[in-house]
Amino acid sequence: MSEKFDAIVVGAGPAGTSAAYTMAKAGLDVLLIERGEYPGSKNVMGGVLYRHQMEEMIPEFYKEAPVERPVVEQRFWMLGEDSVFTSGYKGLEWAKEPYNNFTVLRAKFDQWYASKAVEAGALLINETVVTECIVEDDRVVGVRTDRPDGDVYADVVVLADGVNSLLAKSLGFHKEFKPDEVALAVMEVINLPAEKIEDRFNLEPNQGTTIEIFGDATKGALGTGFIYTNKTSINIGVGTTLSGMIKLRLRPYDLLDYLKSHPIVRPLIRGGESMEYAAHLIPEGGFHSMPKIVGNGVVVVGDAGQMVNSIHREGSNMAMTSGRLAAETIILAKEANDFSANMLDTYRIRLLESFVGQDLKKYKDAAHTFESYPQYFKEYIPMINQAASQFFTVDGVPKREKQKKIFKSLTEGKSKLGMVQDIYRAWKVMK
Repeated sequence: MSEKFDAIVVGAGPAGTSAAYTMAKAGLDVLLIERGEYPGSKNVMGGVLYRHQMEEMIPEFYKEAPVERPVVEQRFWMLGEDSVFTSGYKGLEWAKEPYNNFTVLRAKFDQWYASKAVEAGALLINETVVTECIVEDDRVVGVRTDRPDGDVYADVVVLADGVNSLLAKSLGFHKEFKPDEVALAVMEVINLPAEKIEDRFNLEPNQGTTIEIFGDATKGALGTGFIYTNKTSINIGVGTTLSGMIKLRLRPYDLLDYLKSHPIVRPLIRGGESMEYAAHLIPEGGFHSMPKIVGNGVVVVGDAGQMVNSIHREGSNMAMTSGRLAAETIILAKEANDFSANMLDTYRIRLLESFVGQDLKKYKDAAHTFESYPQYFKEYIPMINQAASQFFTVDGVPKREKQKKIFKSLTEGKSKLGMVQDIYRAWKVMK
């Protein structure tokens, strides 16, 4: 087939579908190519969908989309070997329309979202692998697929093919990412009756919670674990940088089994039925690792452009925004009949001015800092748990003495200057 489209989008995840939907809605002739059996079959994320960015695409989407539970509580755990120090926020205003965030199952949600792009006029082709971009006179003019006579042409190609993005790499937009620039996350979906979920997580019907877990979940390596509640299932997973796994000789599924068997976690999933395993690479390099995202006839969006805020565990919202901004730029390029890198660079400028660029810049040094100074996860989180245990134990010891004892244990084996330096370093990269 030697068809010609206004735009070809490679990858039907949140970024690619957002781009395809926006362009198709504006009347452009769009081809959306997905390598999986269906959109969502190859896509993995913890399972939180951020309402604001999705609502920019489809107002009141939650009234028809296959969302699981509105999130009313966000918890943060500092996990020790047999303890946990908790914090978080629960707001019942999030239980009312238009809600805040939702838990989702990607296999369901991505299919629905791609169907909206099709309704808007995009052509979706599944089970098709794009093997390379077709380049003529230093400009991307189409893609080559694994189908017979599978060359397809377009004015612009949108690369939404995920963190690996072999297509962007083949164009020279980035080199092989280093082990500390990507994380491997593994996740399991465990079925539980809705009543048990609500009882164990202190929820009412149609309410959900998220738990982000630091410390022992990754055995001190840079990364997090998570537990998210769906209607009748729980998503539980853990992810850490490849460099951390290599240093500590961790195997991803062993790490997940370790988290599931942890005495604090085990009661939450007891009696559940395992339904699905998944593993996925996640970009962790942030702003410093962003590749070139604009060329002649081509733009890069979502994970393919390293657009993940690892500190706040945000990715899908950044992906959707990047896809929408890329699409809006392509619509302008179509009107001007100019698909040069200079014209498409409007997308890069708008992206960096948006919350995506601003947040990536804000935390540009955070992941590298915490990777380089492992004491934050290996030493300080256990110290927090130990201090909490001492302080909340009622044993007849005066509180002033307890405070002195806690401070002594916190500084034991460490210089006060070293602790001050650690605190300042963490504040500097998070401010």
